[in-house]
Amino acid sequence: MTALILALVAGAVIGLALGGLGGGGSVLAVPALIYLLGFTTAEATTASLVIVTLTSVTALAGHARDGNVVWRTGLLFAAAGIVPAMLAGAAAGHLPQAVLTVAFSVIAALAALRMLRPARTGPESGARVNPGKAGAAGAGLGAVTGFLGVGGGFLAVPALVGVLKLPMRRAVGTSLLVITINSLAALGARAGTGMHLDWAVVAPFTAAAMLGAWDGKRLSKKLKGGTLQRVFAYVLLAVSVSMLLDTLF
Repeated sequence: MTALILALVAGAVIGLALGGLGGGGSVLAVPALIYLLGFTTAEATTASLVIVTLTSVTALAGHARDGNVVWRTGLLFAAAGIVPAMLAGAAAGHLPQAVLTVAFSVIAALAALRMLRPARTGPESGARVNPGKAGAAGAGLGAVTGFLGVGGGFLAVPALVGVLKLPMRRAVGTSLLVITINSLAALGARAGTGMHLDWAVVAPFTAAAMLGAWDGKRLSKKLKGGTLQRVFAYVLLAVSVSMLLDTLF
């Protein structure tokens, strides 16, 4: 019963962040699964991909309904990350737990610091996009998703704004399309590893995250400025530092 309650609470928090921010919430799924629910790092990163995929689809539906998803741009961006996501996902299963945990901690800390920086506002009419930069950004995002089991929205949103010149609202919506595709590719690479997941925990965790994603989208319209983002960033920074210290010492 305790595990079920923890799974529901953690899932709801992660869904709120993912729905409200268009990314970043999934970064907390891995430490929640490890420290609250007793998963190994490898199990947590794989379970996180399941949670991220289904939650992103839920959040994506809401943003698509509001016209905030640029489908062609998102599909092209995601296409560059499919192969890296699959390769990184396959490689992650052969690395020591400590390496995965340290890598995750560093990426999570960078994500938190990125969220604390002032948000850039993309132009309403896109400037000329550099295909090389767009491809590199998409490939890098795919690799992070596959390797660490996170959606990578904290990287996708600034890349869609800065590289592909999308306005912020559309970047948030489009990032969810990219996250969904990359997560599916990474899951495909891990499907044949024979890893057992505790679905009695993963299923309610995912369900709570999906419901939270809808509320997160509504919450983002009510909170002033980047309040939700800043609060989440501080929590994420604290978690990443704790994970790093626990692994190294």
